Amino acid sequence: MRWPGCGLRRCLGACAYLLASLVLAAAPAFAADPTASPAGGDVRTSSTAPGLVGDPLFAVIGVVVIGLVALGATLLYVRLTARP
Repeated sequence: MRWPGCGLRRCLGACAYLLASLVLAAAPAFAADPTASPAGGDVRTSSTAPGLVGDPLFAVIGVVVIGLVALGATLLYVRLTARP
């Protein structure tokens, strides 16, 4: 089976390019310092809300905004590409 506009050489070149870019883009992972943390528990959070890191309300608002932008872009695309 032959894909329209895509020869075997072109597909193999694209696969080789993808593989090379994935290999070159992989960066080494650096672990944290293995020494013990200071006594006093988890230092990532404040004492008011154990287990919560960051601002959950900001995260929820960000998800809602991203959803609304996606909804607006989808509706605009459907309206602009609708056949009369």
